[in-house]
Amino acid sequence: MKCLDKVLIIFLFIYICNGLSYKNGDEVLLFVNKVGPYFNPHETYHYYQLPVCRPKIIEHKSLTLGEVLDGDRMAKSKYEIRFKENVVDKELCELTLSDLEIQQLREAVEEHYYFEFVLDDVPIRDFIGHLDEGSFVPHTHKVFLWTHLHFTIYYNGDKIIFANVTKEHNPVSLDDVEETLTIKDTYSVTWIETQIKFNERGHLVQDNSFFPKSLEIHWLSIINSMVLVFLLIGFVVIILTRILRNDFARYSMDEEGSEDIDGDEYGWKIIHTDVFRFPLQKNLFSAILGVGSQFLAIAIGIIAMALFGMFNVHRHGSMNSAACFLYALTSVIAGFVSGTLFRMMGGTKWVHNINLTTILFAGPFFLIWSIQNSVAWAYHSTQALPASTIILLLLMWICVGYPLTVFGGILGKNGSVEFSFPCRTKNIAREIPPVPWYRSCFAHCIVGGFLPFSAISVEMYYIFSTLWGREQYTLYGILGVVFIILLSVTACVSVALTYFQLAAEDYRWWWRSIFSAGSTGIFVLLYSAFYYLKRSNMSGGLQMIEFVGWSLLMCYVFFLTLGTVSFFASLVFVKYIYKNIKMD
Repeated sequence: MKCLDKVLIIFLFIYICNGLSYKNGDEVLLFVNKVGPYFNPHETYHYYQLPVCRPKIIEHKSLTLGEVLDGDRMAKSKYEIRFKENVVDKELCELTLSDLEIQQLREAVEEHYYFEFVLDDVPIRDFIGHLDEGSFVPHTHKVFLWTHLHFTIYYNGDKIIFANVTKEHNPVSLDDVEETLTIKDTYSVTWIETQIKFNERGHLVQDNSFFPKSLEIHWLSIINSMVLVFLLIGFVVIILTRILRNDFARYSMDEEGSEDIDGDEYGWKIIHTDVFRFPLQKNLFSAILGVGSQFLAIAIGIIAMALFGMFNVHRHGSMNSAACFLYALTSVIAGFVSGTLFRMMGGTKWVHNINLTTILFAGPFFLIWSIQNSVAWAYHSTQALPASTIILLLLMWICVGYPLTVFGGILGKNGSVEFSFPCRTKNIAREIPPVPWYRSCFAHCIVGGFLPFSAISVEMYYIFSTLWGREQYTLYGILGVVFIILLSVTACVSVALTYFQLAAEDYRWWWRSIFSAGSTGIFVLLYSAFYYLKRSNMSGGLQMIEFVGWSLLMCYVFFLTLGTVSFFASLVFVKYIYKNIKMD
């Protein structure tokens, strides 16, 4: 068995590096994959769900995890293609369409359905029909179906480099059809020799993609956003530094001239006996920070992988599979951070903490995914995961994700030390004075969420156009810079808001530091609704369920990640300012 595994690994490595080799006359398999509306990326169906030519026995191809997550469902087609053998107007089959099947094809053409075939791992895409609509009076609405496909295949030596499809014959009209319609599907194949090497065909496939080549870069908007963000950070740092310098000077004078601290002082120094009081709900608090640290590591890992070309972000399958593995492997970070903080805050029920850390994201994710998968199953969409894939993902979580979370939690529990706070905490909490509305928690959340969102608002369009559109994302360097700016703005805003809260003699900064920057997720959710309604052409119940579900999860991830960054920045700041003044 071990020898067989080694042989399979060697064969797979050779195929990835060199590809399949063909001899003259060898059969080249063409797999049909999926169809779906062009403007609904997450609404896909199997090609054979349409009334098309299909073999008597449908043979499916085994797929990778990334392909299944991307909605691929490949099956062998009836097209007979042989290496270097041209074909001219060969009949594929003859179909007699019923009235119901004609209506199905009409709706597919009107919704701009496109098909996807795969030949030697090269995707081939085109529309299944043509819609001719006039915009003047009298209004015309004509629907045509393509019944002839011309495949052009480029080869170099014994390897296939690239393939595409065109339509040369006149389409068949689906208008004014009586009860039945008989059509004859035909195809042609043309082989063309090229000097492009096999290891360079990835760029050729990307450059000649059916979808738009790349996003238009609005350099002025990006530079303007970066300049505003840098100015914001500079102003916050300069102003806060001057204020702190004055505070340190004032508190030093008070120490020399007054013995009654509580009677003469005001501001953040007066609450030094309460500022390090542990928050309520320690279990949930530490679990949020643990999962937030995990997603921060995942974001850094994905951006680093994209920068080094380890996978293409615009290929959803590779991105989904990479995200699954990263989530499972980084679970140890969530367990370690959560276990460490929970033990340092005096928590004892570490098993409950680990379980809560595990389900804090997995629970909402499973709930939303269950609804999406059920709706996709009801629509007979290929986005509905098969049982084997569900079991595989479940085993990945049970055998990898959960054990690593437990392992990280044990490491954090056993290796943790006590918090080294510069001030002692009294047993009785100090009364918190009332504050005006602009210093309330709600106002802090609006400011703390809007400013980080403004730093990424321009980039959000590119990301959404890639995830929910047909664009190809190639701005990995800019994405890395924007990510660093986002973390910097979040930390600066969190520090400033924490200072204003402490200056108002409100020591409950622990939870508020999380919610102030975590509220960025609310602004991302509002932008998601704006994009769906105003910037996209998505429609239909299935696509709406997919969009809403993934948008909610994305906003939740923003809350966890930025809330974690905000808290740790505030913790460092609070420890710094109280360490630099003398206490009795």
